[in-house]
Amino acid sequence: MFAILNKEINSFFSSLTGYLVIGVFLVACSLFLFLFTGNYNILDNGFADLKPFFNLAPWIFIFLVPAITMKSFSEEKKQGTMELLLTRPIGFNQLILGKYFGALLLILLAIIPSILYAITIYQLGDPVGNLDFGATLGSYIGLMLLGGCYAAIGVFASALSQNQIIAFIIAVFLCFLSFFAFENLGNFDLFGSTAYGLEYLGISFHYQSISRGVLDTRDLIYFLSFIILFLAFTKLRLKAIQQKS
Repeated sequence: MFAILNKEINSFFSSLTGYLVIGVFLVACSLFLFLFTGNYNILDNGFADLKPFFNLAPWIFIFLVPAITMKSFSEEKKQGTMELLLTRPIGFNQLILGKYFGALLLILLAIIPSILYAITIYQLGDPVGNLDFGATLGSYIGLMLLGGCYAAIGVFASALSQNQIIAFIIAVFLCFLSFFAFENLGNFDLFGSTAYGLEYLGISFHYQSISRGVLDTRDLIYFLSFIILFLAFTKLRLKAIQQKS
């Protein structure tokens, strides 16, 4: 697994991909939080609060994380090295986890510099230090778990096609569906009755729950189950590819 993980990290930073991903995330967040007017602008809101950042990040991640994961297996298929990987003495689990943790590490590296936002808000507060540390820490944990879910979806999407663009589009669609669809369906009047409970199936509900600063085991179990589910889908897909080859 560590050999695959090391290969993934080297491939990210041997080109502009890794630096571009981190740079795009930070620049986009900075523009929306401090420059562009709107609901996400922290200075316009007048509150020493990072909530706008954690509301914005899921939207950026929907496009950013699939851009990271789209080549995980698609590139292997395109270069003809997929069959070689599958015949090596490494299990499916090690191969998938190596790809997955490689993407997850890059997401973490993109998130870490955003701590500067927390330091900025800490200094801008009146009085200085007027920042809800519990909610901020919970939101960062939620953001990392969200990135883990998106990465699991992205790795699965990459295993579906050798075309990176198609893998990217599939991942974006599934990420959007997983985060927003169930929440909206929960408020939809279906056959004369409200579809109560559907919002619990969506990532958004659990992400917002953790963002309040309370680490509920039900939310943690949901995120871990979601990640394991899509990694299991990836394993089934790789087994199908192996049987065909």
